[in-house]
Amino acid sequence: MKAIIQRVTKASVTVGEEQISSIGRGLCVLLGISVEDTQKDVDYMVRKILNLRLFEDENDRAWSRSVMDRELEVLCVSQFTLQCILKGNKPDFHSAMPAELAQPFYNKMLEQLREAYKPELIKDGQFGAKMQVLIQNDGPVTIQLESPAGPTDPKLLSKQEKQQQRKEKTRSKGPSESSREKAAQRSKADPSASSGAEGDVSSEREP
Repeated sequence: MKAIIQRVTKASVTVGEEQISSIGRGLCVLLGISVEDTQKDVDYMVRKILNLRLFEDENDRAWSRSVMDRELEVLCVSQFTLQCILKGNKPDFHSAMPAELAQPFYNKMLEQLREAYKPELIKDGQFGAKMQVLIQNDGPVTIQLESPAGPTDPKLLSKQEKQQQRKEKTRSKGPSESSREKAAQRSKADPSASSGAEGDVSSEREP
């Protein structure tokens, strides 16, 4: 999951001629959902959005307070284009979760944000609509955030398993075993070679 988080003095969403949502000071979050996203990605994003220290404290000390600390508003807007992969100059959006799956996923995230914070301070746009998003960035302050790939990702898990298997094979094939293999090979090639104990360096020396 990818997010562009902007500290704003105000932000709003208009569909057609109607303004459907607006906030004052707070955060505007553009959110791109990936085909590989799970509940763990939702948990990570909710935690970060609400706890990022992007605001000043009562003594005007910067980067000291979160949107929750200041009891400010959050405007979330679903934006699948954040999952764009360029093929030459043409954007490809196959990494984005299909709309029929992304909408309940996105709604679940909004629900979780409202459960973790004050529900009346969490606003959103209109999923799937052509929106005009007005963002008055404060600072400017813009944070690009991406949820970490979890160990449950099948591709990463398979890769990690293969790496672990290679490491285990390397460890199991220690110096003593390597010496025994060399000794065995030399014994076959030269029957007159010493038949000392396995791993004995003398068994590997030339007569």
